[in-house]
Order: sequence, then structure tokens, then C-alpha cells
Amino acid sequence: MYELKTERLVLRGWRESDIGPWAAMNADPEVRRYFSGVLTPEQSAASAARFQAGLEGRGWGWWAVEVVATGEFIGLAGLDPVDERMPFTGVEAGWRLARSAWGQGFATEAGLAVVSFGLDVLALPEVLAVTAATNLPSQAVMRRVGMTYDPAGDFDDPDVPEGPLRRNVLYRLAGAPR
Repeated sequence: MYELKTERLVLRGWRESDIGPWAAMNADPEVRRYFSGVLTPEQSAASAARFQAGLEGRGWGWWAVEVVATGEFIGLAGLDPVDERMPFTGVEAGWRLARSAWGQGFATEAGLAVVSFGLDVLALPEVLAVTAATNLPSQAVMRRVGMTYDPAGDFDDPDVPEGPLRRNVLYRLAGAPR
């Protein structure tokens, strides 16, 4: 299983000690503002188990994000194959951090690490990122990691009920020609 390191972060496998802070993040309505509601502690624990299984099975996926200086768990970042029900294919990059970690450049740092891993180590032809059209903070991170908005890729997420979160935008970053 791969572990990614940046100047301030380590993206690593999930630990039992991550479950409490992960559940707290997922119970925070501000953290979940661009998702379909908050999660129960059981849902959070199940998602962490799925993420760890993905890391063990593929060697990469949704890593837990830890601050090197403090050892504090602050969220997740990673790569995941696009769900087959989406109107496009590829591998998606993403990140979600606890509110206490916002505004410190951690999302961009983690995003750069996962995009570089996808393009350089996995040799993907491109990395995608998707978010609700209203999620301007995440779109800003996408631009900071070098991605370009693809308006032709905008779509309604079939997993999201009608409402302001259903419309999603697509960003792309192409790898070097191989």
C-alpha cells in the first residue's frame, strides 16, 4: 500500500484512532454542506473500513490525512475510479477536511500529492475532479492543483436528490503524453 508524504502531511492507511474524528467530521453540517446530509457514526466507520479495504486491495485510494507536526487526523484525500453510473470514465481525485484544517492550504497540498501520484506513479492519462456546482471552495482547490474546468462535462449526479447539490461540475488535468 502506498503512503504519500508532503512537507506538512502524510496520506496513509486508516487507523482505529481515526474513526472518532472522522465521525465528528461527518456529523458537522458545515463539512457536509455539499453532500446529502450528515452521516451517523456507524456510516462513518463503515466508510473508513471501505476506504482501508480499497487501499489494501489496490494500493491506492482514499487515504487518511495526518498533519506531520502534530500527528492529528484532519480528513481524507485520494483517488478513486469513477462510478460506472457517471457520464464519464476515469479516476477522480478528491479531498475533505475537518473544519479546523480549513484555510491552511492543506487541501491544496493533499490535492497536489494525489494528482501527482495519479499522473506520475500510476501513469494515468488524466485525473478528474467532481463537485457540486455550488462548491466554490473545492473548485478553487481544483484550479490550484492545475485542473481545468470542462463545462461540457457538467452533469446531474444520479445519486443526489433534486435540489441545489444535484448539478455537478467536472475538472480535468491531463498527464504527460506517453
